[in-house]
Formats: sequence, structure tokens, C-alpha cells
Amino acid sequence: MDVRDFDFLLPSELIAQEPSAEPTAARLLQLDRATGATAHRTVAALPSLLRRGDLLVVNDTRVFPARLIGHRVPTGGAVECLLVAPAEAVRRSGRDSDSSAADDEHEIRHLAASETEQHWEALMHPGQKLKPGARLLFEGSPAIHGEVVARRFFGRRIVRLWTADATPLEAAVDAIGHVPLPPYIKRSDRASDRDRYQTVFAARRGSVAAPTAGLHFTPDLLEALGQSGVDCAAITLHVGYGTFQPVRVERVEDHRVEPECYEVGPRAADQINAALKERRRVIAVGTTTTRTLEAAARAGGGSIAAGRGRTDLFIYPGFEFRVVQGLLTNFHLPQSSLLMLVAAFAGRARVLAAYREAIAARYRFYSYGDAMLVL
Repeated sequence: MDVRDFDFLLPSELIAQEPSAEPTAARLLQLDRATGATAHRTVAALPSLLRRGDLLVVNDTRVFPARLIGHRVPTGGAVECLLVAPAEAVRRSGRDSDSSAADDEHEIRHLAASETEQHWEALMHPGQKLKPGARLLFEGSPAIHGEVVARRFFGRRIVRLWTADATPLEAAVDAIGHVPLPPYIKRSDRASDRDRYQTVFAARRGSVAAPTAGLHFTPDLLEALGQSGVDCAAITLHVGYGTFQPVRVERVEDHRVEPECYEVGPRAADQINAALKERRRVIAVGTTTTRTLEAAARAGGGSIAAGRGRTDLFIYPGFEFRVVQGLLTNFHLPQSSLLMLVAAFAGRARVLAAYREAIAARYRFYSYGDAMLVL
């Protein structure tokens, strides 16, 4: 399957740079996956569009301010660092082909973590100049010190971070870090993004990107859904940089998705399995929730087992869905793995036709944009 089959012309002005003033006022394109019929609504209409007995499944991950801005020591050259994943998890997944054996030995010697010192895989700028041994300082209250200890693929580095005043590193990152807005939002983050780029479900710290379909929900909308007989279950998938990762191959089947950590609690597993047994619809809120549910079902032999795991599941047309029967999602970028997932669920031709309709109607795309409900 050719990646270009998922291309479309998206005017750059339709990529939302700001969140909606009122989350539930965002526009909602409803798509019938069986017929391709569409209707134009708002998110506030969700209680009337879903039916009694439906189970909404949401992702309760919490975004942390993973972007650090500082300078090199002693030269003072500017440095940016996006924390991608704890290096312990990276090493367990195996050594990258672009890392030297010496780099790995250095990494293994330093992987012991504490509250004040940790190793992270990071995207760094300027990547080519930051070789192992480079020292960094991210100033603030408290300051974070850093050292590049190993090279990775596509400009990534393993970086050792620590605080000098006994402040836990996690608290220091939360204090001086910046919200990691996606690269297609062409502005600096603001204090308001700390709240707005976070879903109402956010409870478990660990993501570098928000599960953006969840940004449309408010406590009032959840109450209205509950009153209409729609139940809600929460699972966790910590969103990594892979959500922004471009598809660099020509054939869809050759693309690989970076592994991400997920967890399904006992209560959520029971809720989902009960809905499946009783033939009630499971509606996934977002592509991250969809991937988690389908990965957990495959790990559990068709049912959802409580527990933790890691998944690199890549969903594209031809995929057999075992759990998800409805999908609420934002609009995605051309040739992206997220668009391929939606096309797998509703059909490529129907999804692209719906996208053309959304563009003609001036819907807003991606993280801070409008939504699409596929039933």
C-alpha cells in the first residue's frame, strides 16, 4: 500500500494554533462507517449521538512539561531538549543500529536512577553538535544540570539529568519545563497551555503529547453523557514522540511505530469485557485509546486483561478490530499513521471524502482542532 494514497491537500491555515474557547463548542463531523453519510454537529451534541449502554473509553495519561530550554557549559550556546522516554526503557528495548558499543557501555554504567538523577532519551537541538561529554545547564528554580552520554538515531541522545540541591528531578522538570506543543503549532507555549493542553481525564503523568480527542470533554459534558446512559472507562497509554513521527517509508507496511507503555486497571478491564459480552458498543476516545484496546485484546486472546504492557501496534487498512466499534478523534495530517488508523476503521475512500468535506467547511485540524465521530 502506497503512503501517497493517504495524501490530501491541507491548507496550512486550517491547522489550529489555539484551542477552542469552549471545548464542547468545537465542530464535530459525524461519519457513518457503513454508508459514508456525514452530518455536521458540535461536540456538545454527543449525548444525543450516542446511545444508552455505550461505553466510552478514554486515555487518562497526563502530559508533563517535557521541553527543557538551556545552554551548553561553558560555551553558552543555546540548547533545547525534548524528553522522550526514560533511558532504562530504551535500553531494555535493545541497542539502536546507530549507537556504538562504547556508547552503550557508557549508558549501562550510568543507568542507575534516583530521585535527583535520571537518564532520558531525548531529542536535542542542535543535535549534530551535542556529542557524548557535552555539558548542559537548564536554568530556573531549581536548575537542572545535564550531560550527553550516548548517541541515538535521528539526532536523539541519551542525556543524564540531575539537580544539585536535592530537589527531585521530576519536580524540577515540572517547575521549569515547557509544554511540548506539537511542531505544527507555530508559536511558543504559554502558561495557559499547561491547563488547556491537558484533558479533563488526565491523572497519570507520563506523556509528551496530549491524547487530543479528550481535550473536547468537560465535567458538564461527562455528566450529560452519564445522564443519557453512556458509561465511561479510563485506561492509560503514555504518548511518546512517535505520535509526531513522520512516515518516512514509501510502503505503508514498512512503517514502524515506536513502543509506548500502557496500563489497563481491573475496573476498566471488567467494564470493557462486560460491554463486549453484552454486545454494547465500545467507543474509543482517540487513536491512543484505540491502539491500547486493540493491543490489550491481542495480548489477552480476545478479552481485555488487567495489567501493564508495551505496544508498537501499527493499525492501517486491513486491520481486524476486535474491541472498538466507534471512534471519536481529531482530524489528522496527510500521510500520517494516525490518518491510516482512522482509514482502517472507516475505509480509506470514505475517510478521505469526509476530510475533503471538512476542509471545504473550514474545520480546524489536529491537536487544538475540531473532532470527528465515526460510528
